[in-house]
Amino acid sequence: MPMELGKANVASLVERKTRYAALFRNNDRSSKQLMNRLITLLSPLPLSAWRSITFDRGLEFNRWRDLRTGMDTEAWFCAPQAPWQKGSVENLNKRARRYLPRDTAIVAPSDHAMAEIGAQLNVTPRRCLGYRTPAEAFAEELRQLDRS
Repeated sequence: MPMELGKANVASLVERKTRYAALFRNNDRSSKQLMNRLITLLSPLPLSAWRSITFDRGLEFNRWRDLRTGMDTEAWFCAPQAPWQKGSVENLNKRARRYLPRDTAIVAPSDHAMAEIGAQLNVTPRRCLGYRTPAEAFAEELRQLDRS
């Protein structure tokens, strides 16, 4: 999930079905701050968009239980040294590196700039979505949920 440089990192989230992405800075690797940001970011979305989250084994996720109490979300963890268990996130991180090369100071981009990078990734057509964009696929998914 995080792309790191020093103590700061970029938290990257991707919805599995639609590949809709969200990126934000985590400047101090504080687990409590990260979980609060996740709750703030995900709570407005429908339950199906955040029913579960899969993390890697980073220390910044040690307060994963906060997600259950904060928004009734299950947390799962990848096996050590098994990045294929979160392939969508790894793919997103590779795409985000186009905008945030490894030598980028993560504290430099503003929150607005991070949102712009996420927006750009969400309007890029994807073959796995039948050449729809993640934004289109996510919006369609939300419409279907409203009908049910």
